[in-house]
Amino acid sequence: EADAWREECWKMIRQRTDLHFLFLTKRIERFMQCIPPDWENGYDNVTVCCTVENQVRADERLSIFSSLPIRHKNIICQPLIERIDIRPYLSGVELVVAGGESDRNARPLDYEWVLWLRQQCMENGIHFEFRQCGTHFIKDGKRYTLAVKDLGSQAHKAGIDI
Repeated sequence: EADAWREECWKMIRQRTDLHFLFLTKRIERFMQCIPPDWENGYDNVTVCCTVENQVRADERLSIFSSLPIRHKNIICQPLIERIDIRPYLSGVELVVAGGESDRNARPLDYEWVLWLRQQCMENGIHFEFRQCGTHFIKDGKRYTLAVKDLGSQAHKAGIDI
């Protein structure tokens, strides 16, 4: 639906080099159809973030993402709904973000999955942020139900960002 105003958007992004733009997508297969003709390997003020939630989506989307001409790349694992291995796709990535879902019907987030992502980032010298716990959060085998208003602050208290 954004195709109609995409050219105008790219024009604004080229003009506003004083700002940094983030594009989050789970439709990375459309990326090459949506970039402007002068993109080359990206603009300095644009970061493209590919979102994944499980191993199937990570393999599907990140195999495409890793081959694209993008100067600044982030991987967003939110909502993280299972343990995933993203090591094959970390080349050129600047940041990995992890987080859970945030409503009463949310699927659980296991803290071990978050720590596994963090470990992969540490081994590859990549920044990592734990943005929010899930409403249903598992830590050390115990299940917790957290208020939506506390999800970000609880993740921050873990102190595991790198």
